[in-house]
Amino acid sequence: MSIKIKELPISERPYEKLELYGEKALSEAELLAIIIKTGTKDETSVELAKRILSLNKGIDSNNLNFLREKSIEEFMQIKGIGKVKAIQLKALCEFATRMNKPLDYRKIKVQSPKDIAKILIEDMKHLKTELLKLIILNNSNEILKIQNITQGNSNMVGADAKNILSGVIKMQAPKIILVHNHPSENPVPSQSDINFTKKIKQACEILGIQLLDHIIIAGDGYTSIFYEMKKNIENIN
Repeated sequence: MSIKIKELPISERPYEKLELYGEKALSEAELLAIIIKTGTKDETSVELAKRILSLNKGIDSNNLNFLREKSIEEFMQIKGIGKVKAIQLKALCEFATRMNKPLDYRKIKVQSPKDIAKILIEDMKHLKTELLKLIILNNSNEILKIQNITQGNSNMVGADAKNILSGVIKMQAPKIILVHNHPSENPVPSQSDINFTKKIKQACEILGIQLLDHIIIAGDGYTSIFYEMKKNIENIN
């Protein structure tokens, strides 16, 4: 039978170790053990945490993002993880995502696609379906609003120009940026991405709105469709 946490030296118990030495002194398993609180009759919470972390089959064994991919039901298939622990783990993943968001995107001045990627990658890189977002800016390229336009299956960016631009017109905003994700993590714009960008750009020109860019979020990377098509600018004119 496994040694219980309370039978370990105080310096090796996750709670006490954090209190004595600080959170950075703890291993990932020890940090996770604090979240799940208890183990089973056969293993400590740290041993259970190690078993959870061993499920990472990715190339980067130190990348904890695999936890985000697990559903409540998948967590519950792990011996020692019931519904409460599964919900705690899902909450932890979402909390980590929200902590990586900027404190306030409003009035952030956009100077390059990188500025947009920094704001939205954490939100969009784990999505299983394509989500189209609209970023509305003022004349100084400061963000006024970010809104979701439409979400659906892969290869979905087919939102209607009227739906995209109606709110922009009401705000009398002069500039916008479109952003959508590729669940495949392939950053290369498809022909439908290019055609869609062209359609929205034409609608913007008619209404006196400037479409600054259409950015693709792909995993931890991103692509500017405008930049990619610069050598063949007629595809977005």
